Amino acid sequence: MSAMRLLPSYWMPLSPACRVRVRRNETQILEQTTLRIKFSAFLSTCFLVTSLAAGQTTPAPQTKEAERLDRAAEVFGEILNAPDRSVPKDLIDRAHCVVVIPSMLKGGFVFGGRYGKGVVSCRKAGGAGPWGPPSMVTMGGGSFGAQIGGAAVDVLMLVMNPSGVDRLLQDRFTLGADLSAAAGPVGRAATAETDVLMKAKILTYSRSRGVFAGAELKGAVLTQDREGNRNLYHREVEARELIIEGKGEVPAAAREFINELTKYSPQRTKKPL
Repeated sequence: MSAMRLLPSYWMPLSPACRVRVRRNETQILEQTTLRIKFSAFLSTCFLVTSLAAGQTTPAPQTKEAERLDRAAEVFGEILNAPDRSVPKDLIDRAHCVVVIPSMLKGGFVFGGRYGKGVVSCRKAGGAGPWGPPSMVTMGGGSFGAQIGGAAVDVLMLVMNPSGVDRLLQDRFTLGADLSAAAGPVGRAATAETDVLMKAKILTYSRSRGVFAGAELKGAVLTQDREGNRNLYHREVEARELIIEGKGEVPAAAREFINELTKYSPQRTKKPL
């Protein structure tokens, strides 16, 4: 087969010199096209690598339950770190459970109300073991009196005996009615050996505008937050599994909160009286 038959048909009328120039132009066009393709592939690779890197370094947005636990850990640590006005260490060590309600909203005009979401953790092994996985709770309730305006209040409660722990298993209960509660003492040197404190099943505290003190929370209603537990544990979970049985691992979102509890009151070697 002759070489002429291998040439494109539009080359046939061209002189040999023109054919050389056309061949040179086609080669340049081919090289430029190849470069464009390679450059496009390079840009695509760069975009892909950048996207993957961004996906690895950018943390997923926190859930509401994770934010609640982080805030509860922060509140508990700040209160226990207070130099003078803090919870007596012996009370923390004797407590079966700790309830933290960060930023509970409180206010109204004559008739008032309060509402907040929090978390509770109890010691395993009937009060002698380490702090168990947390359970989500809410606090609400009305009030009446000379009041106006509103405020965000941090609430801390210590459950001091097994009967108080049993109340935490109910869907809802009212402080002062279903369960005896008293304002807790403040100060590292404060004593807990008084009749009212020995009889109270729950000791209550509040912090507002930086002022921390024992607080009367009678009439406040504590309710199990089943939806919050479901979101945190990604399954339906009963409060008993967490509060009494201490089943399951502590979720990653709750580790900081449990670490704070352990930092200030580690595992006991024997059950409290």
